[in-house]
Amino acid sequence: MRRERDASVNSYTDMELIRRLFAYFKPQMKRFSIAFFVMIVSVGLDLLLPYLSGRAIWHLGQSIIEFNKVLILIGIYGVCLALTYVIQYFQTMTLQRAGQDIIFNLREEVFTHIEKLSINQLNAVPVGKMVTRVTSDTNTLNELFTSLLINLIRNILTMIGVIIAMFLINVKLTLIVLAVTPFVFIFSIIFRKFSRRAYREVRLNVSNINAFLAENLSGMKITQIFNQESKKLHEFRKRNNDLKHSSFKQMFIFGIFRPSIYGLNLLTIMLVLWFGSIDALTVGIITFDIIYIFYRYIGRLFNPIQQLAQEFDVLQSAFASSERIFTVLDTKPEIVDSPGAIELENIKGEIEFRNVWFRYIPEEWVLKNVSFKIPAESSVAFVGATGSGKTTILSLIVRNYDIDKGQILIDGIDIKNIKISSLRKHIGQMLQDVFLFSGTIFSNIQMRDENITIEDVKAACKYVNADKFIDKLEQGYMEPVRERGNNFSAGQRQLLSFARTIVHKPKVMILDEATANIDTETELLIQDSLEKMMNIGTMIMVAHRLSTIQHADNIIVLQKGEIIEQGNHQELLKKRGHYYKLYRLQYEQEK
Repeated sequence: MRRERDASVNSYTDMELIRRLFAYFKPQMKRFSIAFFVMIVSVGLDLLLPYLSGRAIWHLGQSIIEFNKVLILIGIYGVCLALTYVIQYFQTMTLQRAGQDIIFNLREEVFTHIEKLSINQLNAVPVGKMVTRVTSDTNTLNELFTSLLINLIRNILTMIGVIIAMFLINVKLTLIVLAVTPFVFIFSIIFRKFSRRAYREVRLNVSNINAFLAENLSGMKITQIFNQESKKLHEFRKRNNDLKHSSFKQMFIFGIFRPSIYGLNLLTIMLVLWFGSIDALTVGIITFDIIYIFYRYIGRLFNPIQQLAQEFDVLQSAFASSERIFTVLDTKPEIVDSPGAIELENIKGEIEFRNVWFRYIPEEWVLKNVSFKIPAESSVAFVGATGSGKTTILSLIVRNYDIDKGQILIDGIDIKNIKISSLRKHIGQMLQDVFLFSGTIFSNIQMRDENITIEDVKAACKYVNADKFIDKLEQGYMEPVRERGNNFSAGQRQLLSFARTIVHKPKVMILDEATANIDTETELLIQDSLEKMMNIGTMIMVAHRLSTIQHADNIIVLQKGEIIEQGNHQELLKKRGHYYKLYRLQYEQEK
């Protein structure tokens, strides 16, 4: 079967991943050093336990038993065992604190980077996949930092310590044990190769199913309207099966490896018992207490090897997740501040397009040599058929996208020379599809700006007529807002959007189809709000309902990305051109 590969994920070598992960490990070096030191003590105590129990057995096997020595050995054994537990607890807590700090910072870094990506880049990746990067993939790395790294070192040191201890006790039996170990490493290398592939498939399928769920849960209303439940279930089942099969494949690989290691463990014990017993019964150099000690040490040699198999699983999962995380972090934002970009404290609101060309895809120009000027504190409306470039112009003003040719200026300054945060701070946007966050009406209008008080929010709501429905709510401005504001009507959400914009006091206001799909009563409130807002600063509007833009100072008519007419409402009607035809058509439809 050909391995499926997520084309949106870059491929990194193991050394690249280790080098980059070490950058997050480094600030916690002190904690990891402490954990490493106590781990060495713990390994030493753990290796001492089989020897102590073996010596106790030797004393008990003598013709004259010295019980005081046996009790001393048992006492030392108990102290070592208790110290081991205490040290392991301290080590675990130290690593957890370090690991949680690393994952906290990493998760924050990924989220902050995603916030910097352009609208175009965010639209290219399903929301569910982004959620997987920030949550599931970072959680996978959590185990890497909290247990895997130190356990890898612990198991390697344990194996080295066991081999040294066995050599010190009996060389012959040690060589018998070591004769089997090359097969262990061969199996481990083979396992590592196939395990990496399997984990990549699992992470890809987890990401795919999350993306599917995020999209289809949001669009469940449409699914139900068109009776597509069975089809969507079939699509989900396919993705679910893909995840199940990749998980089975991963478990199959692990299921072969672990019994193989266990079989080698049993084989080693049988060889030691066989040759050790023959020597003990004939030559007498090897005693039964030595055979017992070797039996215990074999367990301590193969247990770390079996754990290494599990740790390889976690390591492959961590590498697969880190690939996906670093792919996000290595995605350079398309829209960035230019070197030397300035901060604007205040603006007048004059906007000018100079010979602007723009396209979303290479083959098709959306705007072609567009030029116009909007005086400060004036109002302008864009009119045209769908796809004529109206909404694109609004997106370019706030630098959701960058133009291909030409210039866009605010107060005579090229917007590319203005810091993006500063540019957007002075521009308020009111869109057709209003997005409200879970929380309250107050938090959605305030947008966590601590300088905005409840009095400011109330004043803004009154200004745009939103207070008329808010005052009727049981909890008023503290009324809960469900996901995407679905407990409010489209008109109510739009009025809240107006209030949210006004309270931040922008000098330029953008309305993109803000009056679409609004009932007549709410439209009257919105019309009144628009007339008030036109006195605040520069107003830029896009609307299909020409009745909402008749009072604009200038109306620009677009067709296929070019300006074909402009003037105020009366001037355009007198020209009897494209705008006149649109107006007559809409007027007749409304009649």
